[in-house]
Amino acid sequence: DQTSMAVVQVKSKEAKARAAMAGGKGKKKKWSKGKSREKLNNAVLFDKKTYDKLMSDVPKMKTVTVSTVSERLKIGGSLARKAILKMEADGIVRRVLHHNRQWIFTRATH
Repeated sequence: DQTSMAVVQVKSKEAKARAAMAGGKGKKKKWSKGKSREKLNNAVLFDKKTYDKLMSDVPKMKTVTVSTVSERLKIGGSLARKAILKMEADGIVRRVLHHNRQWIFTRATH
């Protein structure tokens, strides 16, 4: 029956704090400050200078990935992805691996 249920002891906040302090050291754990990353102000559209740099630099790169193109040219990931796909269509780069997240291309050797 329901009458023989254990009675839950209700403790005040002070009692809980004392109980917590009683076990072991009474030092409060210090939380480490999260490492803050610098904001990347990457371009989302090509300007003439960046596009020319893309066309001159990328064909010379041994491995072409979205992240390397994005980092080298300071452009956003989606823009880098579109640029790489266009270069593949034009035969400038060749696909090595096309995983759902990681795309690896290399320069096309004719």
